[in-house]
Amino acid sequence: MSTHPVLLLAGCGKMGGAMLAGWIDDGLPPANVHIVEPADELRENLIADYEVLAVAADDALPTDLKPDIVILAVKPQMMDAVAPAYARFVGPGTAFLSIAAGKTIAAFEKLLGNDAAIIRAMPNTPAAVGRGMTVCVPNEHVSDDQRSLAQTLLEAVSKVAWVEDEALMDAVTGVSGSGPAYVFQMTECLAKAGEEAGLPRELARQLARATVCGAGELMHLSADEPETLRKNVTSPGGTTAAGLEVLMDPETGWERIVVRAVEAAAKRSRELA
Repeated sequence: MSTHPVLLLAGCGKMGGAMLAGWIDDGLPPANVHIVEPADELRENLIADYEVLAVAADDALPTDLKPDIVILAVKPQMMDAVAPAYARFVGPGTAFLSIAAGKTIAAFEKLLGNDAAIIRAMPNTPAAVGRGMTVCVPNEHVSDDQRSLAQTLLEAVSKVAWVEDEALMDAVTGVSGSGPAYVFQMTECLAKAGEEAGLPRELARQLARATVCGAGELMHLSADEPETLRKNVTSPGGTTAAGLEVLMDPETGWERIVVRAVEAAAKRSRELA
């Protein structure tokens, strides 16, 4: 990390912890990170593992703290109770980055004030291994420098894209936010299908997991589109073609199912708002 901003991380669960690990690995000095984490064991582990400054409640933060960015990483259902305590940091020198699914910029402006510089972000769980995807949308108070800072911080654990239309964030949630769970479920189904085809349970699980991981890595490293990769491994009239005929059925195949899944997740995202 070329610059050393001062960060305030509110909540340090799985996603917050993944980001913290990425920042420290990227060269951010631990002394520049302040964390509010009420869970005693987790807080103590953070201090021991990263030598960061962690406290149990916001009122224990240094009175002269002036963070460059406040990362709001608590659960969406807790945000209304937690966020107002950080309104005292609102000012031209501080941006707020939320990773809470479904919480809109308008909701944060009510909690923090209309002058707050707010970036709404939707990351996903592969950030825990540095392979995440995050989409962001800023409000009108976010400066170019603050946008650049958020980009740098998020790039420590994920690829980053920006949209200007916040309404797109519900679809983003349905695709990339919830998407890893779809892949995990597909892996479960592949393993169960292997069992039904006669494979021992552990072998079926091993094959399914390795196949999904390997295919994902191949797609990650290849410049080809997924459609091209699919065609490359599908011989006309072969075994893969027979399986794909079922999966690509226009009425009952995966495309219809995945579209419905994304629509359902996007709808829930709108409801959470």
